[in-house]
Amino acid sequence: MRKVFRWLIAAVLLVVLAVAVGTLVPRPLFSPSRAAEPTAQRRILLLSNPIHTDIAIPLSEDTRAAFAFLGGSGVPVTDPGAEWLVIGWGGRAFYLETPTWADLKPLPVFRALTIDSSVMHVDIAGGIDESHPTVTPFDLGLMEFQRLSDFIQASFTRQAGEVAAVRDAGYGDYDRFFEANGYFNAFVGCNTWTSAALRAAGLRTGLWNPLPQTLTLSLKFFN
Repeated sequence: MRKVFRWLIAAVLLVVLAVAVGTLVPRPLFSPSRAAEPTAQRRILLLSNPIHTDIAIPLSEDTRAAFAFLGGSGVPVTDPGAEWLVIGWGGRAFYLETPTWADLKPLPVFRALTIDSSVMHVDIAGGIDESHPTVTPFDLGLMEFQRLSDFIQASFTRQAGEVAAVRDAGYGDYDRFFEANGYFNAFVGCNTWTSAALRAAGLRTGLWNPLPQTLTLSLKFFN
């Protein structure tokens, strides 16, 4: 029992060390040069909850056109009342079967901790309070914003050039799930996808950010 206990303590310390290093060591290691475009910036939002992060991009004429491919699946990107497109990536079983904590079941948790296929979750929103503690705004130059948009669009699986909506899957009337590229596991999860998307936009994150808390902390440190 003592040996097992020591192994458990060592495992916990290793995880703590990995999370600490992942938060405090920046990625990329050196700050990239970012284009100075003070008059041509686009604001994006990082939305966080205790276990998950989403990216919200503003819905304007160009972004409505760029993401018009979502409209055929029921996401009303052209609705004039929609101000933000909210996008996240995650494990298929956990994402689809756990709309609230009350819906938590053992199998989706097991799949999330081991390996699972992935899906994109897309929703729209009206006004978002940027002063809320779960919202972190960032201003991007036009090229940086385009790279973010390209990264997000490339995350969707396409069949014959079309995105593949997951049939009868959504939390409400306007959100939808789509098949995504990549596999989800305990080390490569929703928050590491968000980190990669933000790095594509020229922001620096931690080396490894599996949790929303470590991601937001590293973003404050390095940007």
